[in-house]
Amino acid sequence: MYEYAQQPWRALYLAYDLPATFLVAVPLWAVTYILPFMRPRPTWSWSQAILAALTQRQLRVTSTFIGHPDLPDYRAIAPSKVSEGVWIDGVPQLITAELKDWTTVSNVKPIRIPGYWLGRKDIAPKPSTPLQAGERVLLYLHGGGYTGLSAHPDEDLPGKISRSLVELSDNAPRALAVEYRLSSTHPLPDRHPFPTALLDALAGYNYLVNVMKYDPSDIIVVGDSAGGNLALALVRYLVENKDATDVALPGPPGGLILLSPWTDLSDSHDVPGSSSLTNDMDILDDLNQGKFVPYCKRAFLGPYGLGMASSNRYISPASLNPLVQARFKGFPRTFVTAGGAERLLDQIRTLKDKMIADMGEDQVTYYEAVDALHDCLAFSWDSGCPATLQEIRKWLA
Repeated sequence: MYEYAQQPWRALYLAYDLPATFLVAVPLWAVTYILPFMRPRPTWSWSQAILAALTQRQLRVTSTFIGHPDLPDYRAIAPSKVSEGVWIDGVPQLITAELKDWTTVSNVKPIRIPGYWLGRKDIAPKPSTPLQAGERVLLYLHGGGYTGLSAHPDEDLPGKISRSLVELSDNAPRALAVEYRLSSTHPLPDRHPFPTALLDALAGYNYLVNVMKYDPSDIIVVGDSAGGNLALALVRYLVENKDATDVALPGPPGGLILLSPWTDLSDSHDVPGSSSLTNDMDILDDLNQGKFVPYCKRAFLGPYGLGMASSNRYISPASLNPLVQARFKGFPRTFVTAGGAERLLDQIRTLKDKMIADMGEDQVTYYEAVDALHDCLAFSWDSGCPATLQEIRKWLA
């Protein structure tokens, strides 16, 4: 991972890869995928098959040489054309139970971080106070394997998702996207392992309740990919500690939306015939033998090591390991979506089954987009994108 992050290796790698991609690979895909039975998924159009292959290759290149790209991060509020940035104070006063121990082991502390208000196209990004009674809000936690991308709504992939979501319901017309700190490890500095992102997500939630004065029942926590993992951890913390007497935690949210959530950082689902091994045309690389996902695991788990993923309900709530006692009683009404062609499909199905068992079928809505890739809402060309948005619209109604 990131072995060509420094010059001149980056320039040399690009000098080879760009011509190889656009002069060799793309023409080869264009010819190969003319016939539907030659496409990775027969339901895919010719253009979708090419774009899926190109996106997969681009992400592989990114994991090889870019390192942390020059994106907005937790250190500053970046200018925006469509959003309004705010500072969100850290919440040391809300740390209790296991979270207190984990912050000590990881040597991480709450800090002030940016958040970005985003509104429907016809309204101001940030709501005025006092709030309209009963108006709902989305707390958006972006994906990127805990190691990349940004909450900034102007950015390409997470921005597409957050900008799409605020257009779906007149009664949930705004989102606050939290710029949580990203994890890294060798060859980059060791920074911000678990539970850093959870501290920042908790700060964002507290901002909505105690600064903006939203009722918790009017908050819908949304996360895609690793952001879905973080959304689950945040809601779990609020639910499991709602009766704590040593801290004044806000109540749990009124809803939860999980978009292709990463729910098992262990290898419990990686068995012969599983989606993690057979859905190899997904944009994600091999969950254990590739470059990007294994790096994300090492960076996020930090001092705990990979063994933590096999035993911790906050990290791997869908793990099949009996050591992970993840329960979902008390969780809010939840919408879960997955792509039929994504590597995480099996673990998302496991999560869905566990949630239904604890919460009841009437509290869990599951939508599986046929032959869609991981995090399909980030790719407007994915055939699963419009149908998934329509299902979320119905759920929000």
